[in-house]
Amino acid sequence: MPRSERSAKATQDHEVIRRWAEARGGRPATVRRTGDGEPGILRINFPGYAEQSLENISWNEWFRKFDEKDLVFLFQERTAEGNLSRFYKIVDRETAEEEDIEWAA
Repeated sequence: MPRSERSAKATQDHEVIRRWAEARGGRPATVRRTGDGEPGILRINFPGYAEQSLENISWNEWFRKFDEKDLVFLFQERTAEGNLSRFYKIVDRETAEEEDIEWAA
């Protein structure tokens, strides 16, 4: 398997993020009690993982907050074993630019 499929990639492209999450059963979410009436800490909610601490929100709300905070979505396509990976991390743009990470189209 090519190294690029196992390594983290970075993107701010809404469609890349949405397709990646939905291909893994993920939904846009925020951590409960972190936003004072608006989305707080952003997450992807995968069935069976910490669902009780997350609140699903719309993609529009999720991307509004994502863009407002100038965030970057780091993600992995596949695990070393070749399975679909659910690894992701949301960081600020400055942090992403300091890392040697491939930017996805």
